[in-house]
Amino acid sequence: MLVSPKRARRGVKNVAARRRSRRRKPTAKKRNIPTNKKLYARVKAATRRKFAVYPSAYANAYLVRMYKKAGGKYRRG
Repeated sequence: MLVSPKRARRGVKNVAARRRSRRRKPTAKKRNIPTNKKLYARVKAATRRKFAVYPSAYANAYLVRMYKKAGGKYRRG
C-alpha cells in the first residue's frame, strides 16, 4: 500500500510527540502565597469594594500593589 509523503510525515511526528509527552509528569505550578493572611484579607476586601468586577487583571494588580505598600510580602509555594 502506498502512503502519501504528507501522511507518512504526520505519523512520524505524532509518534515523536507521544514519546516526548510521556517523559515528564506535569508538576504543580509554583504560586506566590501571602505571608500575612490578615493584612491580605483586609486589602482584598477593600479591593472588592473599589472594583465593580473583582477577579480582573486591574483589580489583582491593585491588590498586589496595595498589599506590598502596606508591608505585606509573598513566599513561593
